[in-house]
Amino acid sequence: MQAFRRVAVLGAGTMGSRIAAHFANAGIPSLLLDIVVPGAPDRNAAAKKGIETALKQKPGGLFLDANAGLITPGNFEDDLSKLAEADWIIEAVVENLGAKRDLWAKVDAVRKPEAILSTNTSGIPLAQIAEGFSDSFRHRFLGTHFFNPPRYLHLLELIPGPATDPEILRFVADFCDRRLGKGVVPCKDTPNFIANRLGSFFGSTVGKYTVEDDFTIEEVDALTGGLIGLPNSASYRLLDIVGVDVMYFVNRNLYDAVPNDPWRERFIPGDMLTQLVERKWLGEKTGQGFFKRVGLKKEIHALDWKTFEYHPAKKVLFPAVEQARLNEELAPRLRALVAGKDKASNFIWKLFRDYLVYSAGMVPEISDRIIEIDRAMRWGYAHKLGPFEYWDALGFTATAKRMEAEGLALPAAVEQMLSKGEQGFYRAADLHGQPHTEYFDFASAQYSVVEPRPGILSLSDTRRARGVVKSNAGASLVDIGDGVLCLEFHSKMNTLGEDQIGLLYQGIEETARNFEAMIIANEGGDFSAGANLVLVLLAAQDGEWDELNAAIHRFQQANMAIKYAPNPVVVAPFSRTLGGGCEISLHAARCQASAELYMGLVEVGVGVIPAGGGCKELLLRLKNPQKVFELVGMAKVSSSAEDARNLGLLNKADGISMNQERLIADAKSLALSLVPSYAPGTPRTDVKVGGEGAYAAMKLYAWSMRQGNFISDHDQRIGEKIAGILSGGRLTGEQTVSEQYLLDLEREAFLSLCGTAETQARMQHMLKTGKPLRN
Repeated sequence: MQAFRRVAVLGAGTMGSRIAAHFANAGIPSLLLDIVVPGAPDRNAAAKKGIETALKQKPGGLFLDANAGLITPGNFEDDLSKLAEADWIIEAVVENLGAKRDLWAKVDAVRKPEAILSTNTSGIPLAQIAEGFSDSFRHRFLGTHFFNPPRYLHLLELIPGPATDPEILRFVADFCDRRLGKGVVPCKDTPNFIANRLGSFFGSTVGKYTVEDDFTIEEVDALTGGLIGLPNSASYRLLDIVGVDVMYFVNRNLYDAVPNDPWRERFIPGDMLTQLVERKWLGEKTGQGFFKRVGLKKEIHALDWKTFEYHPAKKVLFPAVEQARLNEELAPRLRALVAGKDKASNFIWKLFRDYLVYSAGMVPEISDRIIEIDRAMRWGYAHKLGPFEYWDALGFTATAKRMEAEGLALPAAVEQMLSKGEQGFYRAADLHGQPHTEYFDFASAQYSVVEPRPGILSLSDTRRARGVVKSNAGASLVDIGDGVLCLEFHSKMNTLGEDQIGLLYQGIEETARNFEAMIIANEGGDFSAGANLVLVLLAAQDGEWDELNAAIHRFQQANMAIKYAPNPVVVAPFSRTLGGGCEISLHAARCQASAELYMGLVEVGVGVIPAGGGCKELLLRLKNPQKVFELVGMAKVSSSAEDARNLGLLNKADGISMNQERLIADAKSLALSLVPSYAPGTPRTDVKVGGEGAYAAMKLYAWSMRQGNFISDHDQRIGEKIAGILSGGRLTGEQTVSEQYLLDLEREAFLSLCGTAETQARMQHMLKTGKPLRN
């Protein structure tokens, strides 16, 4: 089957425009069509507005603003004939069966015979949309349900129509996985498919117990966010983001669509939701919903759902919750939470109790297997665990028996598991050092192997099956096969200290003895937030300058060891890759980066400069001290891997993985590809620096920024330190220096700034609030 060279998206609303934007992120041009707006002078105004909104969206829908040039706007009246050029046509118009069928009839008349046809519907049965169309249409018609925003939410639900060719389903699934970076979940053609069926139930259950147990909006959001493995937007803040009316209409439609669901009443919109919709308090798009911002300082006020008045959002404190929060790992924290006897613990227990029983009862109606259900909720709603994984984390047997004791009827498959003495929905089944996992199959009432996913390498599973080569509290060396060793960080936010640096050295030595190549990768939330700031601040406050100097020197030399290692070292940065994490990446033979990469040297935010070789490496790469000065001095962070490449933080030869699940395997493949021709270099002694003239130009730039009140006095002082490094220490005229010379300048500047009260205040503020202080 031929690759997609051009796609068409029908409907330029919130979903359609973002879908077109994500195809642009993948380098695939699209035609974006919408209605002709009555009275508008530009007949393509609706489509153009969709593109403009995707550009302005925060967070952005495009990797680079320039990618918008890959989207061609048009309209349904003038441009339908252009659909003959499209290899894939995706419909994302209003959720109305008649409107969709009318549009598809027009499309069917002009499409090319081999085009693939899909709908982004979230609730209308595909069988109803495709009814009466030709066999040719029906064989090529399927559902591709993207989640909003498509760039950031991993899930794509793939739904066969009544007669879809299985080969087309396989082809689209593979394309969406590799080129669009999607986690593809096959679904049945049931109301709201998998994720929104369960997500709606979960949200409705939150609403039910908010009212019945008399919780405030702030209290519920404090209980249903990161504490239990959900996004920080929690429940009501999330509804404000997606639109209160969206939840209202989805639930109302779902109630009508599932007459035989025993939990159907749960989907009836409650009085709180109904009143908000009637008042048009729909969340961010109308300026108020469950929360609103007040005054010049945009103070957050929360809704009192009893009076429908707003009040300043209150800080929430539940003693049992604070005690449970001491568990950094999710599973023991969850068990501690539901074991409590207080009001908050009871709320969390009832929420999970209903959600887990409902999810189990949906097999096989919405999915034959628990695997797809868990993946859908992790990938579509950004939950840390799917419902069956949550059940295992809470303790399968204890949770099931507690449900029974409270009078809940368990699904037959769960009762069978209890009678057999099974301990969970999933279990490890590793064999001969190869990771394998089994899941409980409801249909056969026995365990089956979770099929391997080619091109996806799980470090946690590999570590479980093979153990580790070496490890300490903050890092591990893992043999990932085929002669490749992986250095994995696993400290909090993957911050860097002696645990990581020490094992980095050992990893390079181990690779030289027993492996062909090494990668530096991990499965945390971020690649690395940089140096362990607590240790730096404590050393500075205690005046331990020799120790701090030695630690910085050791990190510098570790990065040089990466750069000049006897075997290729590939780094796999993703998400936040800041400060020292960025510097590690800059020294690698190659990077294999996730498309979602927020990379930068941000040290000025805590009052210091990059001292692990970051200034040196950017000077070598960009050969433009002024550009490096602005990049470092303004603490610029990339908005994507493509943006990082434009900034010079990634090289043209570095790889980019659209699907982060493939990142580690891609990094491994890249490392092995370097082995045959790899030759380690030697530290350079010919780095050109501009001397006093370059220093004066950069100092003047910092001075002008200060005069314009864009930066503070201390920012100006930091800028002068950066200028001193990039100019080569204010040498007379242009000269050449060694890499080590520049590293010494970095270290000297870092230490001198650590001795200032302003820098120590910035460090303290960052550690306390997570935000930079401009003093």
